[in-house]
Amino acid sequence: MYYPRSFLKFILLSFALVSLPLVYALAELLLSVDRLASQGRAEVVQAAQAARTSRVLFDQATTLERIVRQQLILDDPAILDDYNRVSLEFRATGAQLTVFPLDAAERESLDRLLEREVALAGRLAGPHRDADSAARLAQGYGELVDGVQSMLGASSQLTQRAIDRLSETAARGRESWYWLALATAGIAVALAILFAVLIARPIRQLDQAIRQMGAADFAHAIVVDGPQDLRYVGQRLEWLRSRLRELEEQQTRFLRHVSHELKTPLTAVREGAELLRDEVGGKLTREQHDIVRIVRDNTLSLQRLIEDLLRWHQSRAIEAATVGPVELAEVVRRVLREQKLAALARMISFDTRLDGGTVNGDAERLRTIVDNLLSNAIKYSPRSGTIVVRLAERDGAAVLDVSDDGPGVPVAERERVFETFYQGAAPSGVRVKGSGLGLAIAREYASAHGGRIEVGDRAEGARGACFRLTLPLAVRARTGMPAAQGVSTAGVE
Repeated sequence: MYYPRSFLKFILLSFALVSLPLVYALAELLLSVDRLASQGRAEVVQAAQAARTSRVLFDQATTLERIVRQQLILDDPAILDDYNRVSLEFRATGAQLTVFPLDAAERESLDRLLEREVALAGRLAGPHRDADSAARLAQGYGELVDGVQSMLGASSQLTQRAIDRLSETAARGRESWYWLALATAGIAVALAILFAVLIARPIRQLDQAIRQMGAADFAHAIVVDGPQDLRYVGQRLEWLRSRLRELEEQQTRFLRHVSHELKTPLTAVREGAELLRDEVGGKLTREQHDIVRIVRDNTLSLQRLIEDLLRWHQSRAIEAATVGPVELAEVVRRVLREQKLAALARMISFDTRLDGGTVNGDAERLRTIVDNLLSNAIKYSPRSGTIVVRLAERDGAAVLDVSDDGPGVPVAERERVFETFYQGAAPSGVRVKGSGLGLAIAREYASAHGGRIEVGDRAEGARGACFRLTLPLAVRARTGMPAAQGVSTAGVE
């Protein structure tokens, strides 16, 4: 497809081509109206001239009759001269009337009238006749006048035929204008749709490219068709995509190298702390045991921080091959079993009720979301507290609520707790602070699954925090398949 060099020129060209059929139709309409008006004027002028000529012919015939009657009474040669002059005018007027579009009967009648006048003029110019001949001659001119008078009706019919021709021409014009309007409107609409598609296509490609980069998808090349200026923008976006992909790869390699370089000495320190704790090198005093425990706990915290960094970096993309229907209730039960020891260490119990919840997603990332929510609840719950876990289906979505008896989340911090590396006030009794990545990773994973995580108030004003995870149900779960049976327990099986 050929595109002009400039997008503005392309829009102007499109407008001109779309307007061209309409301009043609308008011009054709104006020309048709002008032709109809010209034809109407010509018909009106012709009808008026025919009526005037017929009236003149009638007046001349009446004058001839009057002159003949005078001549028959006075027998004056001067009167004959007047007759000859009027006779010539009568014949000239008759010749003029033959020019008009008379029908065959009218033309034949006019020819007979002219021939009759010539015959009567010959009889008038002959020798004097008796009274009967004069009477027949006067009667002949009377019939001539009556015949000419009938031509006045012919001129009226001529006017009516002109009106009929104008009406027929207008009807044909209306029909042709109707089809012309349909054709030009169809062509204009087709061209408008075509150019709308051609104009919108590069814009859609640019929008898709921007969304692609906004979603951190740097694997697919950006190609933008269209005018040169838009192709140039597409080329710059492709350069930006390549550059961002290089930076992403460099960041990934950097994190991998750093994690590897950190894990190697960290493993040695942790193993050394374990050996010292097991008193492999000899008996330790109570103070030395405390130092070893501090070293071991901090190595575990550092290892967890490194793993959280790697998971956070990988949380922006979900591989299509790992996506499928997942029973969210089973994921919650699995995480509850994994967190059992951590909960027992703080004498924390679970109150759970899991009703259905089949979602479409990555099972391992969903497990990470639930694990981070439960770990956060255990971390902030007081000793001997209770964590309430509720899973239900509402409005085509699976809703998981995790509530604890801790200090809760202040309203001003309910959005900030999902920010990367943000940490609220450390709960009492917790000696190892978190990395500030757990809830950020959970929200990233939830957004990638088309869901959300938010902080709300506990029901009936109870103390503590309530985190709600909302995920869209899988298609087969929305079509009426039975949900998983609800479970209500105290503690974890």
